Amino acid sequence: QVQLVESGGGLVQAGGSLRLSCAASGLTFNDYKMGWFRQAPGKEREYVASIGRYGAITYYADSVKGRFTISRDNAKNMVFLQMNSLKPDDTAAYFCAGGQGAVWAVGADTYNYWGQGTQVTVSS
Repeated sequence: QVQLVESGGGLVQAGGSLRLSCAASGLTFNDYKMGWFRQAPGKEREYVASIGRYGAITYYADSVKGRFTISRDNAKNMVFLQMNSLKPDDTAAYFCAGGQGAVWAVGADTYNYWGQGTQVTVSS
């Protein structure tokens, strides 16, 4: 059974930083691209960042480029999202996802497995 478990969310002031982690189990981790999505109340889930199977290729939404960094540790079956210079607009539930499609394909439908999410709240 595949499980993705996020952690690291919390309350932070604008300009602050958080590091999200996602622990994966039940799958051959380096067979999957990994991504982060977020969903704010009343809004659709949106793509944040993704990383290729071996970590060499990364993509970011324009809204987070230069502030967020995605990385992965295949030895530990984990993916991370370092979030710096946080803004109130970054407030959302953040979800980790794994998929077998092309890493440049950022649609949610290209991901097979999803975590339950971790809440990030940025105060102004």
